[in-house]
Amino acid sequence: MSHIIETLMKEHRLIERVLDSLESFVNQLEPGQRDARKNIADYAEFFREFADRCHHGKEEDQLFEALGGHGFPRDAGPLFVMVGEHNMGRARIKELSAIADGDGPLISAELDQVRASAGAFISMLRMHIQKEDEILFPAAENALPTAALQELASGFDEFERTVMGDGVHKKLHALGEKLTGEFPPLNA
Repeated sequence: MSHIIETLMKEHRLIERVLDSLESFVNQLEPGQRDARKNIADYAEFFREFADRCHHGKEEDQLFEALGGHGFPRDAGPLFVMVGEHNMGRARIKELSAIADGDGPLISAELDQVRASAGAFISMLRMHIQKEDEILFPAAENALPTAALQELASGFDEFERTVMGDGVHKKLHALGEKLTGEFPPLNA
């Protein structure tokens, strides 16, 4: 397995653990619960910054671009589907962020919205990750020559330094670990 695919799949494992934690959090969420908005904000930050900005950023800006240069169309097929799902996830996280930005304890309507948005997000992202792991990533390894994979590895490192910033990846990993510690996945 190439370094870039290994990196993306390791990030998927962390994202899946935090998805499982979010599911656990949502299942025990009740109206009036203290710190609920703060917890929702933390989940939204993790998924917005780590899953989307960092992980999806590397996929869209680098891997998908490389695949586009090797015969994968951007306006149809797997790349089109993956970007569409990234956009669906962004919309769900925006919904959760809006609730997190509110004041006071969650009211029943907000609780229903959190459950709906988080549930849709969790389900979609789990299926999305499975498609990438089982279909897109093996296709990428078959389609991209070794030199392109090595160039992507350098590009990923540069992305972490220049786009994300020094120490941000580590900080986001710590946030994911904090969340999974506070709200252990139901299947843990």
